[in-house]
Amino acid sequence: MTSRTEPAPVHDRPDPGPGVIAGEHRQLINVAYRLLGSLAEAEDAAQEAFARWYALSPRQQEAIESPGAWLTTVVGRICLDVLGSARARRERYVGEWVPEPLPDTTEWMTGRPGGGATDPADQIALDESVDMAFLVVLESMTPAERVAFILHDVFRYPFNEVAAVVGRTPAACRQLATSARRRVRAAGSPVVPTGRQARVIKDFKHAWETKNIAAIVGLLNPDATMIADGGGLVGAALRPVVGAAEIAAYIVAIGDQAPDMTLLVRSVNGRPGLVAQRAGTTVTVAAFGLADDLITHIWAVRNPEKLQPWTA
Repeated sequence: MTSRTEPAPVHDRPDPGPGVIAGEHRQLINVAYRLLGSLAEAEDAAQEAFARWYALSPRQQEAIESPGAWLTTVVGRICLDVLGSARARRERYVGEWVPEPLPDTTEWMTGRPGGGATDPADQIALDESVDMAFLVVLESMTPAERVAFILHDVFRYPFNEVAAVVGRTPAACRQLATSARRRVRAAGSPVVPTGRQARVIKDFKHAWETKNIAAIVGLLNPDATMIADGGGLVGAALRPVVGAAEIAAYIVAIGDQAPDMTLLVRSVNGRPGLVAQRAGTTVTVAAFGLADDLITHIWAVRNPEKLQPWTA
């Protein structure tokens, strides 16, 4: 964010240098992923922001008081444009669209080929603002609401700086953020302690492995919903599966079709989830929403293009 002090004369301000600019990569990835719900698109947005910085002349760069704030403003505008076109693209998407799941790379897969600190997944801070249920609520917002809400409520940018990104007045941005908060409250997604959620997911894993339909149903809210994202590239339900009994029958059938499948309890977007592997390759990553110790939502990502950070 920009400083509230008067800018120093250009000739007295130290050159931030390429190292400092590159150090903004983590911030840009964190902002862009929350805005777009896609690691690949977040990385593209960050790289485009860097490209625009390096396209400036040295004099133009020196005149920018806070390169980090400038880069965040640019990436916010890029994401706003991407969000505007994403709705049309997702209307053409085969089946349901689910945000790209994030691994906790300190927990697993740190030795994957090409892995390391430069991978976008390694740059994301795993907190409540990347919880899958939260990201799904963000999908219901207009692009302007989403940008105003994320920049102000998550990253604490003042509304006058949000206005520079959204292209509206600070007062209008305040209204956008207020509207976004209403959507979040209306979704009513409770925060379940990690330990409790882990116990439920472990019980669910065991029930699935043993094909205990009654146990699966007992762990699901009667009106639970399962959404699968195959992107038209692999088999997945094209519509939400609704109801505990229907979900139990569906996932047991999946187990029957893939008897060699291995289930692992792993962190998905900072919360306990399940990873399904076949022959050592991740084929599904599932995130869960809970309330009153019952599973209310399952978001199962099967699209292999969204599982690259999970591939050993």
